[in-house]
Amino acid sequence: MKMIGTILAIVAVVALAAPAYSGGHDYGKKAAEAKDIVDTAVAAGSFTTLAAALTEAGLVDALKAEGPFTVFAPTDDAFAKLPEGTIETLLKAENRDQLVAILTYHVVSGKVMAKDVVGLKAAETMNGQRVDIAVKDEKVMIDDASVTTADVKAKNGVIHVIDTVLLPTDKTIVGVAKEAGAFGTLLAAVEAAGLADALMGEGPLTVFAPADDAFAKLPEGTVESLLKEENLEKLQTILKYHVVAGRMFSDAVVEAKSLKTLAGMDVKIAVKDGKAMVNDAQIKATDIDASNGVVHVIDSVLLPGK
Repeated sequence: MKMIGTILAIVAVVALAAPAYSGGHDYGKKAAEAKDIVDTAVAAGSFTTLAAALTEAGLVDALKAEGPFTVFAPTDDAFAKLPEGTIETLLKAENRDQLVAILTYHVVSGKVMAKDVVGLKAAETMNGQRVDIAVKDEKVMIDDASVTTADVKAKNGVIHVIDTVLLPTDKTIVGVAKEAGAFGTLLAAVEAAGLADALMGEGPLTVFAPADDAFAKLPEGTVESLLKEENLEKLQTILKYHVVAGRMFSDAVVEAKSLKTLAGMDVKIAVKDGKAMVNDAQIKATDIDASNGVVHVIDSVLLPGK
């Protein structure tokens, strides 16, 4: 299986590195003129919606800056695949923040060529959230979008053309937990502790989130006791002990030996027998994006002082 994956990756690199054109546009020729990313896209003639969106979002100057940047650029056909009325709604002034969030989700800092893209599993975007990267059926996929043309060089970075608009999650940490359906106890505790607004705020935050099964491992009556009004301060401390300021993806987490939580106390990070641990809790799922941070699921409740 590893050999097959390697072959596919090589095939993908060769295919992407070769001259590839879509809709009759000679991206390679335009790039050779050493324009910046915005001018390269405009000159290609198939990114008019993207150019309009960048203008409305006030991002043109940012992408004409020195960079370098890597842009996963959706064509006009990609935008046309969105539900009817979506583009018109996004271009309204009152939706500017949402438009900026979507557009910056298509931009990665640095110049990442196709040969490097296929070696990644994910890439952190200027939005803060990560896009997933995979090679499937000899196609390089960025989330659910296929790269149709790669390595369109510009003087301040590189463009990879994609066939679908990338959409970051617009759900906060609380929204992500609700949608998952496995964090009922955690959400009830957060609400009782008066911390819901903080976890729906701007952030960003990193949350080590115990699932319902994790809370069920506590001694009988513990949760009920913590939810009582007289134990509010204790509950707040425990919940804050699961939260770290900033957006830390799993690779950064495992590189840390300890992390300071919002409770003011550190949690210890270690890898034991190939398992990532936070104190005595195992990280079961990682890098669940939220609009205001990232969630890592753990199998035990973290208790300060233990």
